[in-house]
Amino acid sequence: MADTRLIQSRYRLLELIGRGGMGEVWRARDESLGRQVAVKCLKPMGPQHDRAFTRVLRERFRREARVAASLQHRGVTVVHDFGEHEGVLYLVMELLDGHNLSQLLEENEQHPLPVDHVVDIAEQVADALGYTHRQGIVHRDLKPANIMRLTDGTVKICDFGIARLGHDIGMTSRLTTTGLAMGTPHYMSPEQISGKEVDHRSDLYSLGCVLYEIATGVPPFDQEDAWAVLVGHRDTPPEPPRTHRAELPGFFDRVVLDLLAKAPEERPVDAGDLRRRIVLGRTGEQPALGPGPLALSAPGPPPGPRPRALPAWTRSMTAGHRATGATAPGAQRPDPAAGLTGQWTTGTAGASATRPPEPAAPDLLATLHGRHSAGIDLGRLGRWEEAGEVHREVAAQRGRVLGPDHPDTLASHYELGLTLSRTGRAEEGLREFARVAEGRERALGAGHPQTLAARQATAHALGRLGRHAEAHQVYEAVLAVRERVMGPDHPDTLRCRHNLAFNLSRLGRPEESWRLAREVADARARVLGPTHPDTLTTRYEVAYTLGRLGRWAEALDTFQDVARARAGTLGPDHPDTFAARYEAGISLGRLGRDAEALELYRSLVADRTRTAGAADPETLRARHGLGVNLGRTGRWEEALAEAREVCALRERTLGPDHPDTVISRREVAAGLGWLGRWSEALVAYREVAEARARVLGPGHPQTVAARDDEAHCLQRLGRSAGTT
Repeated sequence: MADTRLIQSRYRLLELIGRGGMGEVWRARDESLGRQVAVKCLKPMGPQHDRAFTRVLRERFRREARVAASLQHRGVTVVHDFGEHEGVLYLVMELLDGHNLSQLLEENEQHPLPVDHVVDIAEQVADALGYTHRQGIVHRDLKPANIMRLTDGTVKICDFGIARLGHDIGMTSRLTTTGLAMGTPHYMSPEQISGKEVDHRSDLYSLGCVLYEIATGVPPFDQEDAWAVLVGHRDTPPEPPRTHRAELPGFFDRVVLDLLAKAPEERPVDAGDLRRRIVLGRTGEQPALGPGPLALSAPGPPPGPRPRALPAWTRSMTAGHRATGATAPGAQRPDPAAGLTGQWTTGTAGASATRPPEPAAPDLLATLHGRHSAGIDLGRLGRWEEAGEVHREVAAQRGRVLGPDHPDTLASHYELGLTLSRTGRAEEGLREFARVAEGRERALGAGHPQTLAARQATAHALGRLGRHAEAHQVYEAVLAVRERVMGPDHPDTLRCRHNLAFNLSRLGRPEESWRLAREVADARARVLGPTHPDTLTTRYEVAYTLGRLGRWAEALDTFQDVARARAGTLGPDHPDTFAARYEAGISLGRLGRDAEALELYRSLVADRTRTAGAADPETLRARHGLGVNLGRTGRWEEALAEAREVCALRERTLGPDHPDTVISRREVAAGLGWLGRWSEALVAYREVAEARARVLGPGHPQTVAARDDEAHCLQRLGRSAGTT
């Protein structure tokens, strides 16, 4: 498409009328039928994206385009055709003459729309949603920019199906811990925010947010901080629209509050019910409140807050923007500030058909952004080495083009640090994080959230290197700023306090660690919910420190509670659920309940093998626990056989000097000793001591302990430690 304006020998692109995150919209002429149409060209993925991701995207586009094309209603934008041309996916739609609600608000200087217009828009959108929901289609991304009001007053919903595609792209390729935004949270339902299954009632909630904004000029939850917006959707009853604008009719006030109910079952049962309420209100009748078609219950206050967990990914969201003037199909002006440009649509009349023009700087930046996203995708797939190479190259190119302290350059270095940490190169990762922290402090300031995130990553890397005292100092400094700037209950503040508690335990200060972890667990339960994954992670740390304090009965109860909650929230086969079960087994063993521990580990080995394979390190860890408890119950022949198998598998998959392999070799030696086979045990103990001396040094406490084991074995053989 870079060299021609004609797609599939039929659609001639005439004028660029819109540009955004997913692609470009052109006014075009259908040469076959002689009519004006809008052609939406989706941004090409290109070779910089993971092939599997690109293949899924293309198939999803075709599926969603078929869905959109099947909708035939005056309130839904008509899709005429779709396909792929020279690697670019395109959608042909009716050309609309009008503006979307976001543009109308912007042109009205963010003042609300006339009341009669607001009520008319509400009725028409309800009618269109009623039709689409009866077809089994949920929009999932209803917002002012996706609703058009034409010059004749007709209201149409745009991007049905394609909006869902955009949402999925954002979730898979752009959502990272560096803060790249999935999108604005201002119009998301509580169940959508929580990552739960959504149905047509989620669209009704989003419509309530849209109606609230066009009626009052502001969204129902209008904070700059994305977390505050999300918590508002989850917990806070919205102010009635009439508190912002007294001239709004009473029925409209009640309808919007019904739509914004926290629980789906407390909203109107469907869009048809909603439309009936609006029609009755416009004619002067007063529909009753409450769920169900024209329920006869008396009016009451808006529903109170219901605790709902925010998923971990919401911490990375930025607030984005409420209604702004993003151009929709048919709007007669492009958005010059939008970020997508590219030679794939330049196609000027004088362009050579055989030599495309050299890419301009924006094209290079768009390519680098795509490659940055591809690196993140590779990491999500567990291909950390490949991801690291991508981020290293993109960081270098961004540094040359944008400068070393540009936020995009630093974002690439941050991702590079994550990949280095994931591949065991903590020292290199620390250097990257330190570089990012210094650059962000120069460019953004010491108290900026991104600066603090980089400093916190630096502390984590220091901990991975065993430099816990230095990590402690960094955590304390970051925590002081987070508490002052964000408040004590912000998720990022609580994460920093959790990390500080973890680090205190590694510093040998378990009492302080336990007290802090317990405080963080209580705060996370209050803010995020008792079964939120982050809450359970801190409760897991509470249990760990209880064990360090020798309070094994309490540790066991807590680990078992965490395991049950994780099974319900994350699933019984989630790795975190397995981890809590494993630690419960440790606690059982410490309490002398060896038979129970044995059965727990036996079931855990079966589950780990089924889900991850027999050679997975965590499967082998569970098998090691099984072998230990076989020995504790006096079944030493079985224990020795298990230890030998695990040792051989660990040596093959992890290497002979890996700490887990060495621990298994020591368990083999212990089994031989219990069976009175001291000569064989001596050989195994010596191998353990030599491996620890190579890896940890001759004076390390674990090496010294291994030499003591060797000496004990020699004594049992009646020989002194100085002879061979």
